[in-house]
Amino acid sequence: MLHGKKISLVIPTKNEEGNLARVLRAIPKYIDEIIVVDGYSKDRTVEIAKRFGCKVYFDRHGKGSAVRLGVKKATGDYIIMMDADCSNRTIEFGMLIEGLNAGYDFCFGSRFIQGGGSDDMPLLRRLGNKFFVFVVNKIWRMKYSDLCYGYRSFKKKAFEKLNLKSKDFSIETEMSIKAAKLGMRVVEVPSFEKARHSGEGKLRTFRDGWLILKKILHELITR
Repeated sequence: MLHGKKISLVIPTKNEEGNLARVLRAIPKYIDEIIVVDGYSKDRTVEIAKRFGCKVYFDRHGKGSAVRLGVKKATGDYIIMMDADCSNRTIEFGMLIEGLNAGYDFCFGSRFIQGGGSDDMPLLRRLGNKFFVFVVNKIWRMKYSDLCYGYRSFKKKAFEKLNLKSKDFSIETEMSIKAAKLGMRVVEVPSFEKARHSGEGKLRTFRDGWLILKKILHELITR
């Protein structure tokens, strides 16, 4: 418990046995609850999660669906979502939590503000992210610098108000847009994305870029 708030950590996984133990060993002691939502891994991911005392749930639909299930099952007031591939640094938890303590509803890690960066962003993905950020900022009058990064914290009650529907990698985009639509308080903090430690990433540039574009268009139509 920190500042009277219970903190839950939600980690979607699928075939991350080469990474998950490293991630879990680095989790600070003040995290009250770790929830792993697994996409029916064929390796030892679930076994590792249980060995570290995580609560494990299963979801076969994709990252967005896994995040939504994890948040639903979480009992914390504050929730941090992160990846299982060792790309997110747990030393940044402090900034993600302090953003919420300062009164913000959502605190988004950003690789594109001072202090942030990435070891794992090819030029095409970088350009795509900048394009999507520009479009979302223009339409919803926001000042986001990063849109497609899954290292974020939020108050559970605020998350529930968004009524998110995404089942895939467009979950972060939908979260950012709906937070803007509802006038919620959002702050970005610098985050440095490390390269995946082992295994193959699930993100596919063109497939997932198309999903993000469709999500933006859908939210534009339904506003």
